[in-house]
Formats: sequence, C-alpha cells, structure tokens
Amino acid sequence: MYQFTLSVDSTTDLYHDFVEENDIKFVPLTFTVEKNGKMEDRLDAFTCEQEYRDFYNELQGGAFSKTAMLNYEAHYEHFRKIAQEGGKDVVHFTISSGLARTHEVAKQAGADVKKEFPDFNLFVVDPLTTTVGAGFLARMALKYRNEGKTAQETCDYCNSLRQHIQHFIVADDLQYLKKGGRISAAAAAIGGVLNIKPIISFNKEGKLEPIAKVRGVKKAISFIKEKMEKEGPDELGYVFIVNTGNEAAANELGDFVRSRFGLEPYMQIMGPVIGSHVGPNAFALGYVTKSERNEF
Repeated sequence: MYQFTLSVDSTTDLYHDFVEENDIKFVPLTFTVEKNGKMEDRLDAFTCEQEYRDFYNELQGGAFSKTAMLNYEAHYEHFRKIAQEGGKDVVHFTISSGLARTHEVAKQAGADVKKEFPDFNLFVVDPLTTTVGAGFLARMALKYRNEGKTAQETCDYCNSLRQHIQHFIVADDLQYLKKGGRISAAAAAIGGVLNIKPIISFNKEGKLEPIAKVRGVKKAISFIKEKMEKEGPDELGYVFIVNTGNEAAANELGDFVRSRFGLEPYMQIMGPVIGSHVGPNAFALGYVTKSERNEF
C-alpha cells in the first residue's frame, strides 16, 4: 500500500505508457494550433511517438502553436476525483513557477478540495524546471513512493535535488523565442542570418535565461560536451536528452554520454506544450551534478 498518490501534469513529458504502467495520475494541459487560418484546441495527451513527430512536422510546415495555463476547474476536478477514489496525501508536479502560475493554481484547487474532503492533503512540488527535468523529479518521487516513503519525505528529497539539475537547451529558430517574449525581434532576425544558436538554461528561480550563443549545431553540441567534461553526472547517473525533431543532434549527444560516462540516457521527444515555446528542430540535455545549477 503506497503512502501517497503520485500525480503529474503533462509538462513533465512522461510518456503515456510509463504513466499507465506506474499508476501515476495524469492531467493534460491544452494547446492551440493555428493552421491555414484555422484554430484547433488540443490536449497534451499523446499516446505514441508518431503523434509527437506529426506535431513538429506541422510546425515545420508553417503551423503555429500556443499554450494556456491549465485552468483552475481542470485542477479542481482532477484532485477531487483522486479524493473521491480515496486518495489522501497527493504529491503533484507542475511546470516551474518561473514560467507559469500553474503551481499556485494547483495549490488553490487542492485547498478547495480539502474543504469537502478533510483527509485530502496536496503537496505541490515546484520543480523549477519543466519537460524531462520535471519528469526526472517525478521519477525520483515514483521511486520513493514504491519504497514506502511518505509524501513529506518525497517532497523534501525532490526539493533537495532540483537545484542540482543542469540544463542545456538549444533552439533552432529564434522566432519562437521572440514570439514568447524571450528575445527581441532584432536579435531574432540577426540570429537567423548568422545561424546563431542560443544555449538556454534554467536559473535558480526556475526562469529561462541564455548562457551562451554559438554559431551552428556542431558548436552547440561541443559546448554541451565541454560542460559535461568539466563536471559529469553525479552518483545518480541520470542524464536526459529531449528533442523537437532534431533526432540527429540528440543521438550524437546520446552516443557521447554512453561512450564517455558509461550511462544510458533517457531519450525522448518533447511534448507539445513546452515544444510550442522552443519550436521544432530543437534539442536539450540535462543531468544531475554535485554542483548546484549553473555553478561550474
């Protein structure tokens, strides 16, 4: 019997089969695709890799995707259903508070469910990251859940890990970052002409910030390799690699991790909610170090 229920929203980018096999409660966020002058609302609830590839092929073909924060009602219904099924302590993972207010919305919904179900207790983990970085923390929570740890022990452990996750995110087209307000229109135009690849990371507040600009994918990959040579993965041995269509770059990094560190990285395609912000043909690598975030 588990001490708590594990819950995630879709920004953790845990694949459908993994969620189902491990009894994780899942709530999908929404996104909207604009294509040929038409708007279509969709759920971030893909069930196979081909759906991810089809989405990025759409973006490559000229479609545009935008996202909205998961609303209060969806959170409330999600947590209320867990409470109705007998769930008491729930550990829930959202997107970084540095990117969206989803963390606060979830906490409010949980507090309101508790009014009807007094034994219901929601522990919301702010991962200060997103996509597979948040997914890594959710995996650690799964390990703790399966070992019989309490919700509080699990939250404390995940909170102790989050500042040790290093991120290197390489966007292909600066226009997506411009649309999201991350860079200026002038910088986006210059980057396109010069083939500049910004390398982005999460700071300690869970916000995205550029840490380097290089020319071309090869130099971006070299930058990441050099960082990993400076300080490699800690004893957890956890490395994750994700892409939005640039599987060649992802595979090159995967081969490097295997040959240099003898580790098998978690490799997957990024979900549409976070992928809407970085755009197609991007790739990213993250791993856990003894040093804190961006301190080496």
